[in-house]
Amino acid sequence: MTKSDIRVCSAWRSEDDPDRAGGSGNHDRPVYTLSSTCPECGAEAVNSAPASFDPADPYGEYRRRARDAGPDTN
Repeated sequence: MTKSDIRVCSAWRSEDDPDRAGGSGNHDRPVYTLSSTCPECGAEAVNSAPASFDPADPYGEYRRRARDAGPDTN
């Protein structure tokens, strides 16, 4: 199992969240699952982990350069 296999129910977020998917369930806490739907309410389950790499990241080169240079020793 990898980190991207874990999903979270999309219906647990607040009502004013624009990313919230329509669903019958409104959970007090996140409901994690390995399936594509929530086991409690049947709403869509979405990937719980953010992408580890974004090819369109405009500052990625600078961040990698700073990481490779090590800690600031001033």
